[in-house]
Amino acid sequence: MQLELRHNLIFAKVTLAYQGQMMEISNVLIDTGAAATILAADEVALVKIIAEPQDILHTICGVGGTEVVFTRMVDCLQVGQCCLPNFQIEVGKMAYGFEIKGILGMDFLLRAHAVINLPEMRIEFR
Repeated sequence: MQLELRHNLIFAKVTLAYQGQMMEISNVLIDTGAAATILAADEVALVKIIAEPQDILHTICGVGGTEVVFTRMVDCLQVGQCCLPNFQIEVGKMAYGFEIKGILGMDFLLRAHAVINLPEMRIEFR
């Protein structure tokens, strides 16, 4: 799958399946420094992923500061032809000062056996 380089950061599109609905999310940062995958609350609300009273909120920390998130198990998270079923995402506001709709973290990259080819700006899965 072809990647996009913007501001010296690598972005991809992901497809999310949740309770019979599917959506594509662009502007997802591929981040080998992130342990977990997080998607923007405004985006995933389109497939009815919203915080519910029983959700446990977590505070995560990163270079951009701290953020409160909740987790949700999705039916599938797909990048290119690689679809990981029953994948847990974190959902947060993601107000980082530039357009970013998600972060694809090491949880996905390791489970998917991802190979990031920087010279060709491609991600492949073994």
